[in-house]
Amino acid sequence: MADAPDTKDLKFLLDPYIEWTEREGVPIIEELGVDLLKVETKPWPRFDADGALVHLKGRGDFVSIFVIDIAPGGKTAPQRHLFEEVIYVLSGHGSTTVETHDGKKHSFEWGPKSLFALPLNAHYQHFNGSGAETARFASVNNLCIMLNLFHNEGFIFENPLRFPEREGAAGHFSGEGEFIPIRPGRNMWETNFVPDLADFGLKAWEARGAGSSNMKFILADGTMHAHSSEMPVGTYKKGHRHGADFHVFAVSGHGYSLLWYDEDEDFQRIDWTHGVVFAPPDQMFHQHYNTSATPSRYLAVALGSMRYPFVEDKRRLFAGGVDTSVADGGNQVEYEDQDPRIHGIWLQEIEKNGVESRMGEYIDETPYVKKTA
Repeated sequence: MADAPDTKDLKFLLDPYIEWTEREGVPIIEELGVDLLKVETKPWPRFDADGALVHLKGRGDFVSIFVIDIAPGGKTAPQRHLFEEVIYVLSGHGSTTVETHDGKKHSFEWGPKSLFALPLNAHYQHFNGSGAETARFASVNNLCIMLNLFHNEGFIFENPLRFPEREGAAGHFSGEGEFIPIRPGRNMWETNFVPDLADFGLKAWEARGAGSSNMKFILADGTMHAHSSEMPVGTYKKGHRHGADFHVFAVSGHGYSLLWYDEDEDFQRIDWTHGVVFAPPDQMFHQHYNTSATPSRYLAVALGSMRYPFVEDKRRLFAGGVDTSVADGGNQVEYEDQDPRIHGIWLQEIEKNGVESRMGEYIDETPYVKKTA
């Protein structure tokens, strides 16, 4: 048998994005879930700030996270790039200046739990507004697919093409927006900036369970998707599944999520509070539980928006699969079909926090009461 050919000098099974990350020289974290407030950052010359890369195990092929720290009184290097990003502020206060195609500059101030997106390939720069506190934010972006498509850094970071149609109305940079009613679970808010996601008004989406509410965001007319959902006190959502790349950030309250495949005997668990992010792997069921004495809210960011689904899987999901029962060909596990262990685990967790269940309005809790009596 002939010896296997030496492929070390051949272009074979390349990943231009991963090669780029290794050259950037900052920490790279790979986990199922990460507390971004605890991530170690190091100097990142590209941004003239400290940073790290977070590659969640369920990130898929399209999306990853940059964590950026801006020192007190500091600023990032000016940026322009041909990839989309959605930014969620983890801590600190600051401002961002965006220059649109007509040369006008638009500035807005942000703080913890602000959400915004930069128009594609617009010039922008971030500033820390505090002289004493570091500002930290997470950029969820699609650089990985762009570098893997074009494998040319100059094309991504030095491209002069402008996209005025992606910049939005001037008021979108100050938090103004337009509500676009579709139907529960598909209603959209179009803007570039949400000053405080924890305080943003959501719309009821009963089909996802237990008095939940939701809003989809169209940010800078982007292909990047973002939505926020909230669980009332004493409740939890219905289990569901979808493709990879939904990055789930805890915004307010606290709780946990269980993840499993059909064949699994046990659940994987992520406990969360503000700062924690996780991404369920492809077609892995997951379910979110509020254990807090206040409503719990989260943010999910992915590639493929309500306006531009990008792939057929997202189109089917947003069209109806996300709140249609698995029994009917969808992706949702109805309460009556969920693993009987799930409710018992949750009852034990809320008891630790002195929270009373409201799930009796949605499921029969009698068997669980008898077991714990």
